[in-house]
Amino acid sequence: MTEIEKMLAGLHYDPSEKTLTTLRTAARDLTEQYNRTSRHQSNERKQLLQQLFGTIGGEIKIEPNFHCDYGKNIHVGTNFYINFGCVILDCAEVRIGDNCFIGPQVGLYTACHPLDPTTRNTGIEFAKPITIGDNCWIGGHATINPGVIIGNNVVVASGAVVTKSFADNVVIGGNPAHIIKHLEIEEA
Repeated sequence: MTEIEKMLAGLHYDPSEKTLTTLRTAARDLTEQYNRTSRHQSNERKQLLQQLFGTIGGEIKIEPNFHCDYGKNIHVGTNFYINFGCVILDCAEVRIGDNCFIGPQVGLYTACHPLDPTTRNTGIEFAKPITIGDNCWIGGHATINPGVIIGNNVVVASGAVVTKSFADNVVIGGNPAHIIKHLEIEEA
């Protein structure tokens, strides 16, 4: 297996491998260009995001500064919004549904490091995907950890640290995040 295949499969991989380094450099170049654009350059922003992301399902808006590892492993639906200062470490896939809003300074982290210090010091990493359903709102300074699945219609409170998965129709918050409230969702 290649290092990319290992990375996307959740296996230990070497992030210093040439192809991965090249892909990260390309993503950083695109995000640097994006972060230098103004709100008046919507067409340029759209083109840069189309080059950067794996899949864009429709209209999206991302406020600079935005940072990611690869970009190509990020897949978003339509009507998607990210506020200022978001970081997505997309060593594994990050899939986000339709009508999702991400507050300022949010982090979505798929990257993992071995617990054993000897192994960790070799630079070897592994990654676990993140999935966020439709109609989700993630409050400012929230952290979504590797391997988390968030269902549809979930609200993540500001500052929450999400370390496990949650089903549909809940408000979660705290560190570690827990269910604060179940939501009664009206059918449209």
